[in-house]
Amino acid sequence: MLTMTPDDSTMHILLGDPWFAALPARDRKAMVAAGEHLRLRPGEMLFRQGDMPSGFYAVISGSIKMSTLSAGGREAILIILDAATWFGEISLIDGEPRTHDATALDEVELLVLPPAIFTVLMQRTVFATAIAQMLARRIRLLYGIVEDGGLRSVRARVARRLLLLADVANRQQGENALVKVTQESLAMMLGITRQTLSKELQFFSQNALIRLAYGKIEIRSESRLASLCDKD
Repeated sequence: MLTMTPDDSTMHILLGDPWFAALPARDRKAMVAAGEHLRLRPGEMLFRQGDMPSGFYAVISGSIKMSTLSAGGREAILIILDAATWFGEISLIDGEPRTHDATALDEVELLVLPPAIFTVLMQRTVFATAIAQMLARRIRLLYGIVEDGGLRSVRARVARRLLLLADVANRQQGENALVKVTQESLAMMLGITRQTLSKELQFFSQNALIRLAYGKIEIRSESRLASLCDKD
């Protein structure tokens, strides 16, 4: 039997992210070796909106909720991040405070790359280019969400948000994405009622685009969901 060290186990999980897997081997090894492991309890906050940057993070296990609160205390969930997802780079790049809250939804383990190590890696052209590509991809997705809010039907908005969540879901090659999100959280992300969301999810389920489970949504056809994103 092959016994993996903690670093080997962490590397195995993180290689589930195509972005990380595409980095040069020396950068991947440097990141895992320099990273510090941090555990959060359910409901514990990693950082708050307005905090100064303290690291570049990767989810090893569990889920992190990115959200913000209005002046009246109403929460808006931006996205939920699962295992093998890196985040937190923006504040490290511009030196500005965090733009939202990051909260553990369950027992979470993170790999935290210190800012000094991130700065050293950014001096390498290949790594800096990879970060730029990560940001470009996320900006494209966010533009789509903004466009949806003003121009698209509720069905198209739900389809796009599911695809966004699928994009950050940890999965093995060839497997369907399993999005770990409650219907209540998904409705909050979209700014619609639970009843409206339920109607759309039932439509997707009946047409074999998704499969519903408790606290989870399995994406069965990303291509067919994508086709709905272009419909107003």
